[in-house]
Amino acid sequence: MRILLLEDDQILCDSLKEFLELEGYTIDVAHRGPEVFDLTFTHKYDLYILDVNVPEVDGFDVLSALKDAGDETPAIYITALTDINSISKGFAIGAEDYIKKPFDPEELLIRIKRKYQKEDELLYLNDITYNPVTRVLQKSGQTIGLGDVQQNIFHALITSQNKIVESYRLMDFLEQPTANALRVNLAKLKNKLGIEIKNIRGKGYMIEKV
Repeated sequence: MRILLLEDDQILCDSLKEFLELEGYTIDVAHRGPEVFDLTFTHKYDLYILDVNVPEVDGFDVLSALKDAGDETPAIYITALTDINSISKGFAIGAEDYIKKPFDPEELLIRIKRKYQKEDELLYLNDITYNPVTRVLQKSGQTIGLGDVQQNIFHALITSQNKIVESYRLMDFLEQPTANALRVNLAKLKNKLGIEIKNIRGKGYMIEKV
């Protein structure tokens, strides 16, 4: 799922991008209104997340212009504007949702998963089916439970198939982040699921699409 994030607060933008990418989403960012038009000219998005008070062209005018051009991509506003007139304007333009700042990134994630994640975006690996939204993993039709650590490692790898996931990212999931501890968890994961996890020496690990 590809998301365009319009946010001029660099710290918030970076934190949201990192948070959502860890959940398997592809995130492109814009800090000014006109950058959105450049990005939408070259990419197709599944969701827009738009701040309102951004430089040059505000989030209201950005979405209005996109809608006028026939763009039906759903949009969520994230904004400090909490008065009823602003909320009404956002929905009138065509936003699907409106989140008031400050907010917990988990709230944004919940709304994305419940409203916009496509149900057919299941991931497959041999006899394994994985739902990246609910994180339900099935092998040969049977649901498999993983501990938190291995669940997070598997999620990071399976949602980045054919891409290297850096070792330091995977070690963030460990209580004691060491290379040996990571190798032990990867070995257990491979044995439990009967999958191949490729070691890219000096870089990280990856699952290749079959």
